[in-house]
Amino acid sequence: MAIQATQMRPGMVIKHNDELHSVFKVEHRTPGNLRAFIQAKLRNLRTGAMFEHRFRSGDSIDKVTVDELNMEYLYKDGDHHIFMNTENYEQIPLGADVLGDAVEYMLPNTTLRVEFFDGKPVGVELPQTVDLAVVETEPGIKSATASSVTKPATLETGLVVQVPPFINVGDKIRVDTAEGAYMSRA
Repeated sequence: MAIQATQMRPGMVIKHNDELHSVFKVEHRTPGNLRAFIQAKLRNLRTGAMFEHRFRSGDSIDKVTVDELNMEYLYKDGDHHIFMNTENYEQIPLGADVLGDAVEYMLPNTTLRVEFFDGKPVGVELPQTVDLAVVETEPGIKSATASSVTKPATLETGLVVQVPPFINVGDKIRVDTAEGAYMSRA
């Protein structure tokens, strides 16, 4: 299935140069007066090699159809993240090599779609947005309104995003999983 490069998301499996790759990280960049492009970090599923590739915004990318199972993310155990099949309650561990940056958007007891290719887990499909709580940021300013001024905020999963000055510790915010950027309060 062909998709635009701008629709690429972390966790997707794509066919690039006749090989299967898992998308780890996607950044949409618009440098000055140049054309926008997509910088993607990919992992070759056959060799395990990681590399970065630049796609033009209008490029067509082949998204590979993989078997998907709804699985519940349970907890982190050392270097692995434990998922449970919601149909037969079988548990499988997935490492950071399979999950990539998706771990920064996963909360325990959430149901995600785990992708399998030839019976082997190759990634997870994240929702477009997730709601996460702010655990650390500078104190907010009462009269602050949305403006171009931002400050860093650490979320409950360890992800750091830039937020407006009125966001405080304990606030729930909505984060775009493709860009890793603040969208709104949740």
